[in-house]
Amino acid sequence: MTELEQYIKSYFGVVNTDDLKTIVSLFKLTTIKKNDFLLKNGKRCDKLSFVQSGLLRMFITTDDKEITQWISTKGYFSTDLSSFVFETPSRLSIQALVDTEVFTISKEDYKLISELVPKWHELEKLFIVRCFIILEERIFSHLSMTAAERYEYFFENNRELFNQVPLQYIASMIGMTPETFSRIRKRQLL
Repeated sequence: MTELEQYIKSYFGVVNTDDLKTIVSLFKLTTIKKNDFLLKNGKRCDKLSFVQSGLLRMFITTDDKEITQWISTKGYFSTDLSSFVFETPSRLSIQALVDTEVFTISKEDYKLISELVPKWHELEKLFIVRCFIILEERIFSHLSMTAAERYEYFFENNRELFNQVPLQYIASMIGMTPETFSRIRKRQLL
């Protein structure tokens, strides 16, 4: 089983080998150079991508700052789901932090899946539910954990990112200022 087949299987729950191969055949491998964008806010998101290698930062720009919503690493998908599904202008920008390879499917080919894979609507619903659960877990952690607990949890589960990603992006992603992040980090290193 290829890595892309594994990604599709884990996110969408596709178990039929023929269906999996049909879906995978619609994806194309592309490279996004460091600092280039997969998506800019205000544009309609017309693709869904899985990171094969590299890092993508999903962020929202407000009047006075950028808020990192997520950093996609190998095996994670990246898209503005709301814009992709409802065909509205994207709130998010998605930028490569390093040269990044992604398997990408266009919105047009994504729609084609429902004609080629009879159980697609059921599988797609499962995918959306999984996304919703991930979102619920992030909200719960922000509401129930202290800043130090969020730092510790993120560090334990994403140690490699601390050497690959500017720390202000991680601070933003876990909901704290760079100053608070730095203070907690110093305490953790002692």
